[in-house]
Amino acid sequence: MTIDLPSPAKPLRIGTRGSLLALAQANETRDRLAHAFDLPFEAFSIVAIKTSGDRIIDRPLKDIGGKGLFTKEIEDAMYAGEIDIAVHSMKDMPVEQPEGLTLDCYLPREDVRDAFISPEFSAISELAEGAIVGTSSLRRRAQLLNRRPDLNVVEFRGNLQTRLKKLDDGVASCTFLAMAGLNRLAMKDVPKTPIHPDDVLPAVAQGAIGIERRTEDNRSAEMLAAIHDIETAQRLFAERAFLAKLDGSCETPIAGLAELHGGTLRLRGEVLRPDGSVSHADEISGPIEDGAKMGTALAQTLLDRAGPGFFDWHTT
Repeated sequence: MTIDLPSPAKPLRIGTRGSLLALAQANETRDRLAHAFDLPFEAFSIVAIKTSGDRIIDRPLKDIGGKGLFTKEIEDAMYAGEIDIAVHSMKDMPVEQPEGLTLDCYLPREDVRDAFISPEFSAISELAEGAIVGTSSLRRRAQLLNRRPDLNVVEFRGNLQTRLKKLDDGVASCTFLAMAGLNRLAMKDVPKTPIHPDDVLPAVAQGAIGIERRTEDNRSAEMLAAIHDIETAQRLFAERAFLAKLDGSCETPIAGLAELHGGTLRLRGEVLRPDGSVSHADEISGPIEDGAKMGTALAQTLLDRAGPGFFDWHTT
């Protein structure tokens, strides 16, 4: 079947959040599609959509509705036919897919590591007792307090640029960002130290971009198939199955990372109490095609070890 390719007169509309990082991810998607089908950039239109998660930055995500706040308005625009596809950071995506929408295209994954960001220090170990650390991530908060319970962790909502400004203003001694975002924005001058996953396991799906479409949209399906990265998909199948079994949300400190070694997939996972007082971690390896099953199995192992009520603790 011949694809009815977009044109400058009738462009493919790409929906995204309006932050610089989100726009960079949308531009990468456009560039890959343009190259795959030998189309001019004018055959695509990038539509920035302000989400609730971007508008409300004075409260923790867990208090205003969770990860879905970064996707709801964009998905509503797709339902309404205002955009054709949507570009998402996969670590922001809920594991439940809304009816009528499909997420089956992933771009090649970027650096999965967290970055320690500070104008004064180069590692967590250098921080003085009681130092102020800024982060909006419950996962990072719990991991940090698990290792350094003496630190004072404060809320640090906002996009990447907002958080860097807070750091410059002296609100905190350091913060943490994803290396993927820094790389995609070519922010080479940010004072950063990458943190190896052996030291701090990243968020599930960190560094991965997913592209969502309407299920019945055959043109978008065929176009996206041309830029789909199978290895990223294989890794995310395992990680998101792990997250789904744990009923993961922004209120749950969970970390997970799948890596491919030949025909073998290695999946590591960690669950923590929100206050960092207890952590359970383990890993599993097996054939790549069993990734989703391994994700579910690893989650069950950690659930059994943690026991009932493990996630009912709350930070103060």
